[in-house]
Amino acid sequence: MNREDGQDRPVEPGAESSSQRARRIAESVRAAGGRALIVGGWVRDRLMGRDSKDVDLEVFGIAGDRLRTLLESHGRIETVGESFQVYKSGDIDVSLPRRESKSGRGHRGFDIEGDPTMTLAEAARRRDFTVNAIAWDPLTGEYLDPYDGRGDIARRVLRVVDASTFGDDNLRVLRAIQFAARLDLTLDAETHELCRRMTSAGLDDLPPERIWGEVEKLLLAPRPSIGLTIAMSLGVVEALFPELYRLSGCPQEPEWHPEGDVWVHTLQVVDQARRRLDDLDRPQQITVMLGALCHDLGKPATTAVIDGRIRSMDHEEQGVAPTCALLDRLNVHSLDGYDVRRQVAALVAQHLKPGAWFKVRDEVGDGAFRRLAQKVDLELLYRLAKADCEGREPGRFDCRAMDWFVERARALGVEHRPPAPILLGRHLLALGLSPGPRVGEILKAVYEQQLDGRVTTLDEALAAARLLI
Repeated sequence: MNREDGQDRPVEPGAESSSQRARRIAESVRAAGGRALIVGGWVRDRLMGRDSKDVDLEVFGIAGDRLRTLLESHGRIETVGESFQVYKSGDIDVSLPRRESKSGRGHRGFDIEGDPTMTLAEAARRRDFTVNAIAWDPLTGEYLDPYDGRGDIARRVLRVVDASTFGDDNLRVLRAIQFAARLDLTLDAETHELCRRMTSAGLDDLPPERIWGEVEKLLLAPRPSIGLTIAMSLGVVEALFPELYRLSGCPQEPEWHPEGDVWVHTLQVVDQARRRLDDLDRPQQITVMLGALCHDLGKPATTAVIDGRIRSMDHEEQGVAPTCALLDRLNVHSLDGYDVRRQVAALVAQHLKPGAWFKVRDEVGDGAFRRLAQKVDLELLYRLAKADCEGREPGRFDCRAMDWFVERARALGVEHRPPAPILLGRHLLALGLSPGPRVGEILKAVYEQQLDGRVTTLDEALAAARLLI
């Protein structure tokens, strides 16, 4: 049990071991004449009733070399930032309060120095938002909140701590966007205007990996549309993602898209997609969300009035190039060995297939599903197509087509990948064929028969190969 403003409460699930370890370190720090406080996101999430795994401990009143010795008594430590004394003890980051001064352009253009003599208010002033500037004493249960972060949590407001230094780091604009989406907060007027001015001055000093880091957090927020809407109002979409910016104002046929233009539709689709991810691994989650974000990037270039209707002919195929351009600029390729870039491009190119096939479902054979599985993960395609359908005033349209699609794919066992070839090169060599291009040609030809369902066993595959030989 931990005390919170004089009240006992259980330690949050998933954070217990970290908080207990933090308490043991804090006891050692207190015995040495210092004070250790949990700071940052863990405290914010605790106040908001959210789970948080990362614990950051800030130690006041103890010099860096002495702090290291103290931490070593609790087990092995790793040095994260030697120059400004940041250490990792187990799953806890332990550091001295830090002074920062701007020394150059960019997110890393800071001189940082650990200073154990700083006050809590001085240390908290370097943080970006008041909700992240709250400290909690694990020994007393006391909150220390010099900038009224708890008041802003109650008001559901994201507010800068220090407007005079906030602009030193352009990444904070993107952090504001993803925090607003993840925590369902609104930027206060000063913060919004400050972020808008920073965007107007240019965000070109941000490296792709830092931009992507914040975009990834945004896409996995409960409602990414909150952050994307703020990003559009700040000018961030126009500055960093011109492919997305062109969606705003691009018209759609009202009968098919009563929700509005392509940007409004995209906002609804990303929120719908986010609701269909929790059972997927992270690389697949990212793939679906990027597919949702990019699925209609081909519409601005293809939209026209044809026979009195607003149409976007071939927009799915035309959307591949801008999708790849956006992913390349963010340096998004593979994640944990999964080819995210290839799958996202395929999702964009094929996102209309489930609906189109359903209209002629009696004519679509199993071979079509097996061949499509060579191009794209059909399970992910189903989820994107379902989100696309529901992203038009949810509940108004019949989206059974997508359920039919994935049921067929699962019944054939090709929802994630095409069938493995029955006939292999070693089988052809055993028939007496010499290594060479002819082996590949025969394997391909027999595999095509397998995709059509005309070859289902090894004996049938060998018979087909003998005819070709």
